[in-house]
Amino acid sequence: MKESVVIWLAILFPVFGFAQNTHLASALPSTDTNLAQKKPLDLKERRVVPLFGELSKTSEQIDEEIRFLSECDKSFTSRTEASSFFTARAWEYLQEGSLDTACYRFNLAHLLNDKNVETYWGLGVISYQRENWVEAKRMLSRGISLQGENVPLLVDLSTVDLKLYAISSRKEELDEAAELLNRATALDSTYALGQYNLALLHYNLNDLDKSWEHLHKGRALDFNQMNLDFVELLKAKKPDPLGFFK
Repeated sequence: MKESVVIWLAILFPVFGFAQNTHLASALPSTDTNLAQKKPLDLKERRVVPLFGELSKTSEQIDEEIRFLSECDKSFTSRTEASSFFTARAWEYLQEGSLDTACYRFNLAHLLNDKNVETYWGLGVISYQRENWVEAKRMLSRGISLQGENVPLLVDLSTVDLKLYAISSRKEELDEAAELLNRATALDSTYALGQYNLALLHYNLNDLDKSWEHLHKGRALDFNQMNLDFVELLKAKKPDPLGFFK
């Protein structure tokens, strides 16, 4: 399943999370189901927010969960297997742009196995698409707490930090992105998105030579992942030292 997760994230996560107005699957319709709601969430609303909103469970929710777990125990050899099944379905719905349905499936997968890293990963992606950057960071961070050497996940979290830096200009976000990317590239320097995010990081630090260096490393690894709008921004500040981009 890990390979397919990487494929989804390569499709869904932008190479650069900064002020280019590029968002996760930006062509998808916006769905405002974030937690910033004043009225209490009913069960239907809880299903489509990450981890059911992490609110005190109502008797209705408890009864529904008992029935669901009982049915899964009858249909699968283990709850871990069932969790993997619902995770796979969730990624499919996410690729189709059905964010609410995907969120509910990830929530069910988490209910079955709260150590399933992909549930936090998927909920982070959904939060990113909903432009709930803080929630995206929280979910991805929880995934990393379980699987700290997952290079694509580390890089995806750095994408969120870079996006938050673009919004807030808080150096703390840039510092955290740098720490994540250093960890990721120490584990695997051949992951193209890591190199591209390093290019953006150094662009924000105004270290343009380093930005070009990592951009070319990413280009050599996977040209298709390159963000050409970013190339134009970088060229405007400093011509390509290698002369590849005229």
